[in-house]
Amino acid sequence: MQAVRAKKSLGQHFLKDLGVAQRIADTIQSGRVLEIGPGMGVLTQFLLRNNAIDLTAIELDRDSVAYLREWYPELKLIEGDFLKLDLDRLFPEGDFSVIGNYPYNISSQIFFRVLDYRDRIPVCSGMIQKEVAERIASKPGKKAYGILSVLLQAYYDIEYLFTVDEYVFAPPPKVKSAVIRLTRNKRRQLDCDENLFRTIVKTAFNQRRKQMRNSLRTFVENRNTKVENERLTHFLTQRPEQLSVDEFVELTNLLQP
Repeated sequence: MQAVRAKKSLGQHFLKDLGVAQRIADTIQSGRVLEIGPGMGVLTQFLLRNNAIDLTAIELDRDSVAYLREWYPELKLIEGDFLKLDLDRLFPEGDFSVIGNYPYNISSQIFFRVLDYRDRIPVCSGMIQKEVAERIASKPGKKAYGILSVLLQAYYDIEYLFTVDEYVFAPPPKVKSAVIRLTRNKRRQLDCDENLFRTIVKTAFNQRRKQMRNSLRTFVENRNTKVENERLTHFLTQRPEQLSVDEFVELTNLLQP
């Protein structure tokens, strides 16, 4: 079977550097692993060689599915969309890790889905656009720090592992890539209403260059108590990129209706 032609509509850029593929595969050492978007199996082949890994892959592209079934018949392969996959049915119980060369156009959606299963996904690693990787790993006070930074760092320790140049892909993307690894931290739950926390973080960053007194005005007005709070006043005069995860937790409690 001939090589699969990359489809722009699916954001496909096939990795061709086996050294990079091996390094990505090495980011997860054991356990049940779900690979997202294996394409022509450049990463898959290394994962399959690791006897400590129980691998399942999900691929949306029919041409890639046919290629994988011919070249890797031993692979447990699902044809479908990860964003629509019933993960509870696929893995009824226990932990599973996630890995992949993620399509740039849906990488943020993939990480939000991982967040939904954070208590069952101990490790998530893979390759994404360099800019997005920097955003996820960014610390408070940095320009790249944003919604993904706060929400992911609330539950995961983030490692920016290495940068990948454009020429190792076919076709080469117009941007550099990076490999990151998310490892579940010890925080089982936040010390606040987690749904409200997520809403406040997203709302605050919608106007990231303004003080939060502007973006969070509605939350301030809906508070149970109207008593002035010095700590709340301090937060509201900050821009969202200045607050750590713990400070967003504190702010959420101060804005609890």
